[in-house]
Amino acid sequence: MYQDTKNFEISDAVRKFLQKLHMHHINGDWTSGASDETIAVFDPATGLKISEVISGTSEDVDRAVKAARQAFESGPWAQMNGYERGRLIQKLSDRLAECAEEFAELEALDAGKPIVYARAADIPTTVRVYSYHAGAASKISGETLTPTMPGDFHAYTLREPVGVVGVITPWNFPLLLTAMKLAPLLACGCTAVIKPSEVTPLSMLRLMDLIQEVGFPPGVVNVVTGYGDPVGSRIAAHEGIDKVSFTGSGATGRKVLAAAGGNLKRVTLELGGKSPMIVFPDADIDKAIPGLASAILFHQGQVCTAGSRLFVPKSLHDRVVEGIADMAKNISLGHSLDSKTNMGPMASQNQLDRVQRYLEQGKNEGADCVIGGTRPEGNGYFLTPTILTNTRPEMSVVKEEIFGPVLCVQSYSDDDRNDAIRLANDTVFGLAASVWTKDLSTAHKAAKKLRAGNVWINTHNIFDPALPFGGFKQSGWGREQGSEVIRSYTEVKTVCAAL
Repeated sequence: MYQDTKNFEISDAVRKFLQKLHMHHINGDWTSGASDETIAVFDPATGLKISEVISGTSEDVDRAVKAARQAFESGPWAQMNGYERGRLIQKLSDRLAECAEEFAELEALDAGKPIVYARAADIPTTVRVYSYHAGAASKISGETLTPTMPGDFHAYTLREPVGVVGVITPWNFPLLLTAMKLAPLLACGCTAVIKPSEVTPLSMLRLMDLIQEVGFPPGVVNVVTGYGDPVGSRIAAHEGIDKVSFTGSGATGRKVLAAAGGNLKRVTLELGGKSPMIVFPDADIDKAIPGLASAILFHQGQVCTAGSRLFVPKSLHDRVVEGIADMAKNISLGHSLDSKTNMGPMASQNQLDRVQRYLEQGKNEGADCVIGGTRPEGNGYFLTPTILTNTRPEMSVVKEEIFGPVLCVQSYSDDDRNDAIRLANDTVFGLAASVWTKDLSTAHKAAKKLRAGNVWINTHNIFDPALPFGGFKQSGWGREQGSEVIRSYTEVKTVCAAL
């Protein structure tokens, strides 16, 4: 069932790229690190090493921050207006579109992402993110104010870049989640020090080639590869960094927040989720079932907004569960480079082990496994799609983020829709939710009551650069994308003149 990379065609450009020892990119140049240690990068579909990167140190971060600070305060970038920055960002978007297949192959190999989805979703969405914020760069402005005090005054605000931004990204959507931070911070005039995940660093390193190629000045974007400690922790605590934007687990997010307190740097946190999906009794079940299945199985459930908790009325429970199970049975599990694959491996051995531990806990606590939960024969970090029924709110599989293809199903009384809302909100998370119904009133009333930063109606996992993204409660601080993100990377200055 599973084949080595050599059995699939990849472009010469990607093959040559993989063969390099990948260095840091600081102040416009590829540079070795303070340490000779390296980190192996694996293809999760085979478990085989495909490349390696330098393991960064605190000294490497210091050099990158110095370069970013210099670029922010002086030189070409500091002198550019929004229109000029936007043109550079658009050039990057266009160049990325031209290299789309190359990046799709890298994401498939590095993150275990089925290449059909990388081609259809990850890369096109990333291109749109850069293009959207290229347009926003020339439209960042303050406002004119009217003071209430007696006298003749002219008052207005300026919206200025926050400064040097530390960017720490996760392994599940390496290229896209980096773009969601990098594109708006560049539009605002900030500079960046980026730490990609040590599990999936390759697409960000390849993107640096394009950033340099299209003409971004040295020091505007810097990349230091390495582990969370020391690289991520140094970025979070560094007094030369004005803001840190982090996407990852709640546990690491708390560490970032604590470290950022040293110089009271601004912080954006996009953390975990345990997103509910509520099927109301009047839902179009034939249309809902494929959407519900996709919500949990897309990218092997390694999505912060994955629909991992399903609430269905008792009258529809068996029909919905059977429908999702049938789709899970027919899923094509295989190597991410195979165009027939629509579900790849978990991103790493650690992640596979984590999901399997949760499944054991769930079974021990009384959950019934309808389908899946097993490792198929062969190499790679694969796990079959899993549906758990007879789950209860107090179970670890229901309370905690698993980050795998595991759906937890609970039922509610058909005539008590408020109970479904209550169950959905019974979580420390609040990143996303979806409701499935034919009734507009039901849909919008439910959307209003759900404590989540993103609510979808009759769909799930819809992302767009125009739509603000972020969570309530322990799912994070701040918003990314849309007009809201500009506030994250700017400071407001009030100017008042006596006339």
